[in-house]
Amino acid sequence: MGGEGVRWKQSPWKTVLVFLLVVGPGVITANVDNDAGGITTYSLAGAQFGYHFLWIFMPVTLALIIVQEMSARMGAVTGKGLADLIREQFGLRLTVTIMFLLLLADIGNTVSEFAGLAASMDIFGVTKYLAVPLGGILVWWLVVKGTYRKVEKIFLVACIFYISYIVSGLLAHPDWPAVGRNLVVPSFRLSGDYLAMFIGLVGTTIAPWMQFYIQSAVVEKGITAADYRYSRWDVILGCIMTDVVAVFIIIAVAATLYVHHIAINDARDAAVALAPLAGRFASQLFAFGLLNASLFSASILPLATAYYVCEAIGFEAGVDKTFAEAPQFYGLYSVIIFIGGGLILLPGAPLIPIMFWSQVLNGVLLPVVLIAMLVLINDRSLMGDHVNSTFFNGVSWVTSVAMITLSLLLLATQFFPNLIPA
Repeated sequence: MGGEGVRWKQSPWKTVLVFLLVVGPGVITANVDNDAGGITTYSLAGAQFGYHFLWIFMPVTLALIIVQEMSARMGAVTGKGLADLIREQFGLRLTVTIMFLLLLADIGNTVSEFAGLAASMDIFGVTKYLAVPLGGILVWWLVVKGTYRKVEKIFLVACIFYISYIVSGLLAHPDWPAVGRNLVVPSFRLSGDYLAMFIGLVGTTIAPWMQFYIQSAVVEKGITAADYRYSRWDVILGCIMTDVVAVFIIIAVAATLYVHHIAINDARDAAVALAPLAGRFASQLFAFGLLNASLFSASILPLATAYYVCEAIGFEAGVDKTFAEAPQFYGLYSVIIFIGGGLILLPGAPLIPIMFWSQVLNGVLLPVVLIAMLVLINDRSLMGDHVNSTFFNGVSWVTSVAMITLSLLLLATQFFPNLIPA
């Protein structure tokens, strides 16, 4: 009997089964990173610089894996969300200040998602005055009326639809030798436009809200330290998926718009311009990818915000709870969706300043969140034997310092655009 137990425990089928039960938080959080703003950034990078920025996704993927792994590990070991831990370690006043600024940033990010929804549906001939209200109702109903497991399954299905960008990239018939070369050979130019795009690409990869969401999702799913090794692969898989999609977005646009010297302003322009160059099917797939990403992110961003604000203040939070059990959680989720979608419908609403300042806030808060995470994960009284190893700590600090430097540099270039010559 004991021997059978050992063999069953080591069975590869059980390993696969447990992984399938654990998978979700890592894949979902990473893929939401390819939201409307991210897709726009990748499209602009491909249109303006061709394949030159592909190499950046090698180190960026490693950085994303490191930061996401730390958040997931803290959730599995402590059974608490990141906002909970920050409040306990650093006090309520600092925590509430950080949460308030993150709330403002995420409202701006949610506006971006509904803008992406409006732009993608416009390509299919649907007015924003119909698309945005229906999209808002859909994402609200999905979370408020669902359970965690049902919602997670729908989010995982949404992740699959990102394959539309891979197909678009293949249909664009890129120069594969040039793609391969630019993936492994770094290139750099000391110019304002190149540096701004470099920082923008890195900045779209690791956002403060992601660390709060993945940790809360790990906790709500009930993942513990015993199952954490499977959760780690969930993180790795998600990070690789999202950056492969990002690479193919750049490939699709570089192989068509860059080659033909076609300028664009956003992802909608990229989708429309693809039609005569790569075919209507590639164009529609690109637009569908933007629609899927916008709806997906419009669901997750307000949800992440509701999680960490309620955790920080001590309110009940969780998709498995009813509206009566967690009124503040669902109330905040509803308000963010209402504001995010409503601003898109207001004539003359200052959308560009809202989106700009939300990114500025993200840049300011990211270093704070990263440092707080490193303090927490190296606290042996909190993490026990699951603190960072010396090697992993070194890599984590290098990643954090790099992200802090790039974030501050991004802010400097925004406020002092002539700092570096174009």
